[in-house]
Amino acid sequence: MNKTPRIHIPLAVRQYVFQRDKYQCQSCGKTGLETDLSIDHIIPLARGGQNDISNLHTLCCTCNQRKSDKTDHRFRQHFKI
Repeated sequence: MNKTPRIHIPLAVRQYVFQRDKYQCQSCGKTGLETDLSIDHIIPLARGGQNDISNLHTLCCTCNQRKSDKTDHRFRQHFKI
């Protein structure tokens, strides 16, 4: 499996993902009012995930660090991994 090169996520895409996810961590449910949020790849680039908007979601910094380069089993039903 080849690692996908990392690219800068444009501000407009970041804003779209935050709005789509209602400014809420998709893992623990905390909102942007409670914690810092970040954009994360559902299927990590290191595992062949793409830089496509459908592969991005909102996570709080704590959940993003905990996830690291692993896949989240809750999203496996949406992606063939």
